[in-house]
Parts: sequence; structure tokens; C-alpha cells
Amino acid sequence: MESVKVIGSNGQISLGKQYAGRRVLVEETEPGVWLVRTARVIPDDERWLQHSKASNDLRAALAWAQKNAPDDSGADDFMARINP
Repeated sequence: MESVKVIGSNGQISLGKQYAGRRVLVEETEPGVWLVRTARVIPDDERWLQHSKASNDLRAALAWAQKNAPDDSGADDFMARINP
């Protein structure tokens, strides 16, 4: 789909309300030619989750947590060990 947009005096164009608040990558492929793509930004400290081993480990841990109810039966012993 093509449409004609006017770049305002402040250097901005509107892509439509459906894209409000979205992050986009803007690539200038040659002078006056831009490729605009929606993007998701992953913070550096969360990038490790994108690796398959970390993702699989996390998925397995979440599955285990869903099948095993929380249990505080050893809490008193644990507290006694860390607070002698």
C-alpha cells in the first residue's frame, strides 16, 4: 500500500494512529529513500533470554513450577541455618 505523506516543518510524518507508541527502525537506503519497519527492542540485560538454551531452561522451569505447588515445610530449618 502506498500513500503520500507531507513532512511537517518539524521534520515529522504521521504513519497513523495504529502505530502510535510503536518503535520503528528507519533505514535510509539511499538519499531520500527510507525503509521504515516496526521493531521490538530487547534490553541488553535481557538478551540472554533469546538464546535457545536459556529459553529452553526457562520454559522447563516454568513448567516445573506449574506442576509443583509452593511448599514452605523447610522454611523453619532454613531460617535456623542462616540465622544461628
